[in-house]
Amino acid sequence: MTVNQILSTKGKEVYSILSTNTVYEALTVMSEKNIGAILIIEDTVLKGVLSERDYARKIVLKAKSSKKAFVHEIMETDVVTVSPSDNLEYCMELMSTKRVRHLPVLENEIVIGIISISDVVKAIIEMQKDTIQHLNSYITQ
Repeated sequence: MTVNQILSTKGKEVYSILSTNTVYEALTVMSEKNIGAILIIEDTVLKGVLSERDYARKIVLKAKSSKKAFVHEIMETDVVTVSPSDNLEYCMELMSTKRVRHLPVLENEIVIGIISISDVVKAIIEMQKDTIQHLNSYITQ
């Protein structure tokens, strides 16, 4: 299964903010959209990603104010991305080795979606269910 197949099921909706937004504004959008990370996109260019983990480690633990801090101060700029044709095994390996939970999907340097560890796990479970069903029908024939 590929990233594109996940996006075709999940959808390609992407939420983004600007690096000049406050962290509080970013958290508000994340809460409203029920997402764990948000992309920072400026002029169609992916500039970074901000996750709940970034907030916890770079604002809360350092006793900073989310209403005074800007996204560019805490966002991750070294963003790990994938392409629509990448397979799930590759995504899992990236998420594991790079210790990230979200992978923006780029096509021709433009963000066309984002997948999370949850999306990958769900897809793998569905593939395993299909395999089990196929094997069961083979055995019972």
